[in-house]
Amino acid sequence: MSAAALPSLAEFRSALIVKPSSLGDIVHTLPAVHAIRQAYPELKLRWLANTEWCPLIQGTPWLDEVIPFPRKTFRGATGIFRARRWAQENLPLRDPSEIVLDFQGLFRSALLARASGSRPIIGLSDSREGARFLHDHIITVDPAAHAVDRYLRIPEALGIPVIADKLSFPLAEGSAPLGWPKRDDLIVVHPWSRGAGKSLSDETLQALCNHLAPHPVVLVGMSETKTRPMGDHITDFSHRTSLPELIWVLRQARWVISVDSGPMHIAAGVNDRTLGIHTWSDPRKVGPYNPHAWAWKAERIAHRTDFTPHESTQDLPVTPEAAHQIAAFVIQQNG
Repeated sequence: MSAAALPSLAEFRSALIVKPSSLGDIVHTLPAVHAIRQAYPELKLRWLANTEWCPLIQGTPWLDEVIPFPRKTFRGATGIFRARRWAQENLPLRDPSEIVLDFQGLFRSALLARASGSRPIIGLSDSREGARFLHDHIITVDPAAHAVDRYLRIPEALGIPVIADKLSFPLAEGSAPLGWPKRDDLIVVHPWSRGAGKSLSDETLQALCNHLAPHPVVLVGMSETKTRPMGDHITDFSHRTSLPELIWVLRQARWVISVDSGPMHIAAGVNDRTLGIHTWSDPRKVGPYNPHAWAWKAERIAHRTDFTPHESTQDLPVTPEAAHQIAAFVIQQNG
């Protein structure tokens, strides 16, 4: 780890972006990497991402290469050593003029960065698991800031001006799922999350759909429960969309209502008409970053940055009454 001044990107012909996961974190990294592309259009950008998340960025014209990292094949006690060997075989460039930007900040990502053979390696001060000892330069960040703002510190520290109202989330275009309703007034509801205490209960989801009627509602996402809300205005597309199709669906929706999850961040990245639902999570830190998007927290609907510290630390469930509040707000905004 060096205290020397950061290098200039003008010194390099390529940059390796190390951000393998997760879904939401990759979305959060997009504005920082895209700002680098805009400032240095001739710089080759290579992005290392877990295979399952590659569809988020594959085919985007502003990236030169997306490198699928088969993370799931490196489980077990020897996984880290096999992953290092994979990186040594798959990441090195013939052209040694490459800088590495480790946005992940974990021991595994730092080890992969080292194994690429490219130097220097830039990391963030909130890196964990000893990753900072494998970084050549460390950029100071506020660990309490939103992930998007923390990642933007890398281009800022490298001398790239970041203009808040010009940030972009250039996700892949995606594709329409088979049988998708051909209409432009759909309200897409994503009610489930793997995070504990984030998913809507069956009762609350039914209430939300009831209050959205007669507006057409489409359910998307993955859930272990087999219970689905009833209503002639509801179309169930749960377990029926691939990741590229989900991106397309969220972009096309008239409105998106989603619990705090990776798909919520996709929605906010591609659709201003997004409302994120937060129970215990802090919308100021993990809410929809899009300044036009909305969040429900502590029985109030506001933009992410408008919540008070007291509101942001409350842990309140989404009740059927809150579902009525959310539905009424979306219908009113929808005109």
